[in-house]
Amino acid sequence: MITQLRLPTANRSLEPFVPSEHIALRPPVNPPRARIAYAAAHVVCDPWASADPQSNAQVDWEATMAYRRHLWSLGFSIAEAMDTAQRGMGLAPRTARELITRSLAEARATGGGIACGTGTDQLDPRRSHSLADIAAAYREQCEFVEGEGGRIILMASRALAATAANTQEYERVYASVLEHVKNPVILHWLGDVFDPLLAGYWGTRDLDAATETCLRIITRHAAKIDGIKISLLEKNREIALRRRLPPNVRMYTGDDFNYPELILGDEQGYSHALLGIFDAIALPAACALEALDAGDIERYNAIFAPTLPLSRHIFAAPTYAYKTGVVFLAYLNGHQNHFRMIGGLEGARSIVHLAELFRLADAAGVITDLDRAMDRMRRVLATAGIE
Repeated sequence: MITQLRLPTANRSLEPFVPSEHIALRPPVNPPRARIAYAAAHVVCDPWASADPQSNAQVDWEATMAYRRHLWSLGFSIAEAMDTAQRGMGLAPRTARELITRSLAEARATGGGIACGTGTDQLDPRRSHSLADIAAAYREQCEFVEGEGGRIILMASRALAATAANTQEYERVYASVLEHVKNPVILHWLGDVFDPLLAGYWGTRDLDAATETCLRIITRHAAKIDGIKISLLEKNREIALRRRLPPNVRMYTGDDFNYPELILGDEQGYSHALLGIFDAIALPAACALEALDAGDIERYNAIFAPTLPLSRHIFAAPTYAYKTGVVFLAYLNGHQNHFRMIGGLEGARSIVHLAELFRLADAAGVITDLDRAMDRMRRVLATAGIE
């Protein structure tokens, strides 16, 4: 048992860690009813693999599926093969396909909800591609997911962002894809804070104009769209678009800075959830949603409030490095026996960042076994020469 732990600070000193007091949480009995809640799930790499982690990362399938079973046990649906799973940051297209196939099989076996990311990442990023090629790549992935019996999350395309010259070309590509899907999809607007290669998505850097293009696509194809996930980290923009959506199209918040307020909603509506942070704060999030179902808004806010500083720290700039914090928490909580990531992304955050993450996770009630977490934090500190 580790009785004392000293954590590094930004001023190069070590400070004693003092555990926090927080609300005692128990896993909910039932899945959430008032809101649809997707947790975008991470993958666990195989640290024993001899393959190059940059070009041919290997996945520990049992640990990866076990974590999905954990999320399902708390009532979440899984958003599979998304950016949280390092799609476009280490997860190769062929591995993403295997991940989707395996997760869909697990979902059928357990009765868990799931939707799967589709994009255009099979296209060679070193070459330019025509709009026809991009639309065909989208359709190929959509056909694969639906052929496996899955629902589609239509992810933003780096290839389209690099190729489309104007908003009309975005509209043509999305029309070509949406006309071919069998079932309604969730659109995904991922801002450039999450992926700089998606800057100017929808054909413009003007977010007001981009919103209008996005809304036109949704309105014209409303029968093929279940909802849209927005990850811009701008709550007022999400609320404004939410109020203009067609009646049967849902808003799924992807705002990891403001999710409690957006999920709770206001007199004119609310957002459902499709969040990477739910991977990291699964137990508190499940308990907060249970409180919302019971109409206990005070408890809902009390549970979620201390998770916000943690989430904002995990998703701090550069935001795309948030996956490191998500995996680090899975390691601290015993869901994997190592802190390694595909692509070597365990090194994407500093030891000072991870130390502060540890403090905030404890304060948020995210750490499930403090002795184990302290022991594992000590091991990580030792790799940085901190004893």
